[in-house]
Amino acid sequence: MTLVAAALLATMTAGAQDETVQPYFELNELPELYEIMPAPPAFDSPEFANDIVRYCWGKQQRMDPERVALAIADAEWDDHIKVFGQYAEAFGLTITPEDTPEIWKLLETSLATTDPMRKYCKAQYGRQRPFERFDDAMPSHEEDDLRGEGSYPSGHSLRGWGIALLLAQIAPARANEIFRRGWDYCNSRVIVGAHWQSDVDASRAAASIGFCALQGSPAFRAQMEKAQEEYVVKTGQTVPVEEVAASAQAPTQYIFRIDGTRTSEQSRGIKVQNGRKYATQ
Repeated sequence: MTLVAAALLATMTAGAQDETVQPYFELNELPELYEIMPAPPAFDSPEFANDIVRYCWGKQQRMDPERVALAIADAEWDDHIKVFGQYAEAFGLTITPEDTPEIWKLLETSLATTDPMRKYCKAQYGRQRPFERFDDAMPSHEEDDLRGEGSYPSGHSLRGWGIALLLAQIAPARANEIFRRGWDYCNSRVIVGAHWQSDVDASRAAASIGFCALQGSPAFRAQMEKAQEEYVVKTGQTVPVEEVAASAQAPTQYIFRIDGTRTSEQSRGIKVQNGRKYATQ
């Protein structure tokens, strides 16, 4: 019976976040969102009028079967294989603990660090969610899980934009695709009626705050290097990430003759470096 129970537990928790993951920082070591971000829009404010407009936009998006199906899939929270799978096409690689252990470890530990940032802010404001205010049915069927929980900021959006930031750091060449997927991931919360647009917008900023904080951890930076190396190996890239980053930071230098024509660096003339002109001997 003990073996059967253990097997069932393993099946139930497969793909879910490992509760034993040690975050890069404790919550009290991170910036406090409640002290940084403004309060959510009041219900009689122009900003909330925009929230209403975007709520109506979200309802319209439900008429598109493909978009609403994507929004429902984006609502997954517990199974990280499914969560990370939403970024597989944009990232150019499927993320699993078996096939990409270094990338998986980076994401798992980073989310264990930044996900809790939302909790105090949510509790302080206790903002009513759209589906509650309008007594609306959610296509993602999350009503029982979300009812009574604060709406501001959006936890899904904080996580989704945070994942996009991390993946873009691993694979900068695919940043456009990754951030486009992350943007739509966040908007999915508006479409299913879980959040107001202002909740989502605040969460993108909150995720950026958490992402910046992660950069201050030596353990995070070391794991990021491992994740980048793993990505290079798995995707068959021929140019190491370090070389790409170094070339992007190298200043552009040109040498010009007095008449303004460009020549080699060995020639005498005027050197233009970072927008400034210098005479060369």
